[in-house]
Amino acid sequence: MSKTVKGFIMVRSGSQRVIDKNMRSFAGSNLLEVKIRQLKRIRTLDGIVVNSNDDDMLAVARSHGCEVVKRGQYYATDKICPNELYVHLAETFPGDVLVISNVTSPLIKDGTFERAIQAYKDSIDTYDSLNTAHLVKDFLWLDGKPLNYDENNKPRSQDLPDIVNLNAAINISAREDIIKNRNYVGKRPNIFFIDEIEGMDVDYPLDFEIAEFLFKKQYGEIK
Repeated sequence: MSKTVKGFIMVRSGSQRVIDKNMRSFAGSNLLEVKIRQLKRIRTLDGIVVNSNDDDMLAVARSHGCEVVKRGQYYATDKICPNELYVHLAETFPGDVLVISNVTSPLIKDGTFERAIQAYKDSIDTYDSLNTAHLVKDFLWLDGKPLNYDENNKPRSQDLPDIVNLNAAINISAREDIIKNRNYVGKRPNIFFIDEIEGMDVDYPLDFEIAEFLFKKQYGEIK
């Protein structure tokens, strides 16, 4: 595979549910720096690109030797359609393949990144993206009734249907495919299963506290 494969981090200011979550103190560092440090350890990457509207975040990226792309404020609001944003991010990406790495997934392991990248390369003729996921084995309801089971013949939780949660810890797709599909999930995605801990997403204040606790337990404070 001769295409350039680069880690891609997209961060912005203006987080609503966890204020300043990308830059607030996390295990002696911050979520942005934690993710940059991790991607620098992945030897199969040809570089790291950080896209942000925030000058402070871009300065952190530069200090670690990353390529940076300044995002216009229009593309950093809550009102923009995600599909429009994905196209813009791909169009301004300096490379061929994006290994999209959310800073809000700090518990995913280096080895998982390496396996995911290799799986993408090995299956490029069959799939047009690789997207991490985990199974949801919960009793789900929608509009006042069960969504994934029969209440009159209730199964064990392990026997529930294999509903897949795309957790967005890692998404890999070619720049041209993201533009064509208007999404980083392709028309023929390779669903790459990871466990729920690695796939944990920091979306609420409690998530932040739990993720920091588990990160410190596994890696300790960053010096």
